[in-house]
Amino acid sequence: MEKQYHVDFDDSHGALYAILPGDPGRVEKIARHLDNPRFFHQNREYTAWLGELAGKTVMVISTGMGGPSTAIAVEELFKTGVRSFIRIGTCGGMALPVMGGDIVIATGAIRMEGTTREYVPVEFPAVADIDITGALVDAAGKLGQKWHAGIVQCKDSFYGQHDPERMPAGYELKDKWEAWKKAGCLASEMESAALFIVSQILGARAGCVLNVVWNQEREKAGMSNPHCHDTEAAIKTAVEAVRILLSRGGAVNG
Repeated sequence: MEKQYHVDFDDSHGALYAILPGDPGRVEKIARHLDNPRFFHQNREYTAWLGELAGKTVMVISTGMGGPSTAIAVEELFKTGVRSFIRIGTCGGMALPVMGGDIVIATGAIRMEGTTREYVPVEFPAVADIDITGALVDAAGKLGQKWHAGIVQCKDSFYGQHDPERMPAGYELKDKWEAWKKAGCLASEMESAALFIVSQILGARAGCVLNVVWNQEREKAGMSNPHCHDTEAAIKTAVEAVRILLSRGGAVNG
């Protein structure tokens, strides 16, 4: 097949699974948790390494920040044969029990972004694949991680969250933030909705595990608010989840 326009590679990699960090700088770190890790390709924001788990090829590839570049990555990776996607990312906690250093396993995402509205009307839910989510939960438990599973908010504007008073639409941003909190939303991030919706439309499966950096709501409440930029817990959880999935029968259509 021809090389895909944005990722700039074809189907010769042979991977059915892809682990998706946003940051290209995290790709090699994640790949080092696999057997026989090696650099594969780099173009634009898409840096890719390959490795193996249980004798099967697994790709680690960055998506960049936000929904548009994530959607492009999933579209083109699917065309090259990938059928299962696990995002490893970072998030800010919203629910008070969610603390920096915890991990959040997203079961679904609030579609407060624009990319997925060009796929399907906003009433359609963005949900994670049940098998991948179950494997992530099992992996987190096996590894002794402090984890939470539930809904996350997916947004387009980082500074809309952190400086809403400056925005002309700040009244809406603040009101919706309060609504998400009251509904039990765990955390906020920027890529999960695109990952879930595009995978759903393509017939692939997807899951998402996030490192909690901090929680602004705990800070507002005067509670302890540790900061954690180390993604190791989320990485180990994702890699162990792929092992579990492979032991249970592999990937969809593969």
